[in-house]
Amino acid sequence: MPRTLIVLVREGPDVLTRIASLCRRRAFVVESLTIGRTEAPGMSRVTLFVDADQRGAHRLVANLERLVDVARAEDVTDRPTVVRDLAMIKVAATPDSRADIMQLVQVFRARVVDVAADSLVIETTGTDDKVDGLLQVLRPFGVIEVARTGRLAMCRGGLGAAPEKAAGWTEARP
Repeated sequence: MPRTLIVLVREGPDVLTRIASLCRRRAFVVESLTIGRTEAPGMSRVTLFVDADQRGAHRLVANLERLVDVARAEDVTDRPTVVRDLAMIKVAATPDSRADIMQLVQVFRARVVDVAADSLVIETTGTDDKVDGLLQVLRPFGVIEVARTGRLAMCRGGLGAAPEKAAGWTEARP
């Protein structure tokens, strides 16, 4: 079972390379990795899904926290989390098939974000299973292109791997 790690880092040009290199050196298989800015200036959030047991994930967290730009790393696998993936799917759409595709989009609570004469671009968010399910039902129409973000995770409730908890680190740690 993949472990879910949330890593808060100071923004910089090499931070992603350091994290990926650490996972490679320690022989962890990364199933998904996403990175993006947070609400705290100068901080980014990395969400890692790694193939590891609890002990291996604990070692990886300890190693991540030793990296220069890492403010905080946490294994949140056993905590209540919301996990989502974003996908954009370009599907062939003839005048005859367009209505059928639009019905499927509604069933999956997705939305059409671009309409062209011969295709539609559909945006969907949800679990991997939901995104995979939508892809499965769209394949007969002709999936032209797929772009997926990778999984994001956020702890439920008021506690979590929030950047404000690490904000003091940015001034205190070199």
